Amino acid sequence: MSVSRRKSGESLVLRYAVLGAWALFCLVPILWFLSIGLRPRVEIITPEPIYWPTVSLDAWHAIWDDWPMGAYLRNSVLAILGSVVIDLVLAIPAAYSLARYSYPGRENIGFYILSTRMMAPAIVAIPIFFLFRGLGLLDTIWALMLVYAAINLSVVTWIIRSYMLDVPKELEDAARTDGASDLRILWEIVIPICRPGIITAAVIAAIFAINEFLFTLLIASTQNAYTLSVALANFTGGSDGVIYNAIALVSFLAFVPVFVLVVLIQKHLGRGLTMGALKG
Repeated sequence: MSVSRRKSGESLVLRYAVLGAWALFCLVPILWFLSIGLRPRVEIITPEPIYWPTVSLDAWHAIWDDWPMGAYLRNSVLAILGSVVIDLVLAIPAAYSLARYSYPGRENIGFYILSTRMMAPAIVAIPIFFLFRGLGLLDTIWALMLVYAAINLSVVTWIIRSYMLDVPKELEDAARTDGASDLRILWEIVIPICRPGIITAAVIAAIFAINEFLFTLLIASTQNAYTLSVALANFTGGSDGVIYNAIALVSFLAFVPVFVLVVLIQKHLGRGLTMGALKG
């Protein structure tokens, strides 16, 4: 075996060792959460260390039998998917306009769109509450869709815009020469090329929507519109105290779909986060 081949093998082993250690470092908190969710509550709150924990499905039965976890999950999925669809429908044309058309104030409009994401949520919480109360949309999935979409629209628009800046203009000019309209160019040329960026923006919007708590708690007053993020608050009070194993298990269940989604689209996600980074 040559020296170069041996060094290459050692480098590969070292690389996998580092990656394996990093993966273990990232997965340990997740597995620890799962272990808490699969243990009886008495073992979690006891002050004495337990070296051989007991596996129990008490928390699993509790979250499905004592709480309407199926309704919470359904509300979360509907609100998140609806908000992502609204964001994409509005953000793709807006991003194309900011990336391709020239008109007075274009850069200022782009900066204003992005600056709305920098605003503290507490500033607009009360006006949004009165707005939805006036519209009769409080405690509905539709209100959650609109709020999530409004919160994430600026980020989605900016990500897609940055990616559209990398699309060669020559492709669009050639299509216009053949008589294609701007709408057809956007649908048949720009969107397919920008698919990784669009997927990235959609995933980021979904993650932000999953983690949203303030506006969800403000709008959802009953179980009709409760999502998983608000459901977690139900396990932190009352006569039973803090139900740690239920919190851990629900958190794990909320994490798994996002983790699987990111793993499945990691190729598109990586491209979407890097492409367009040099153009503003």
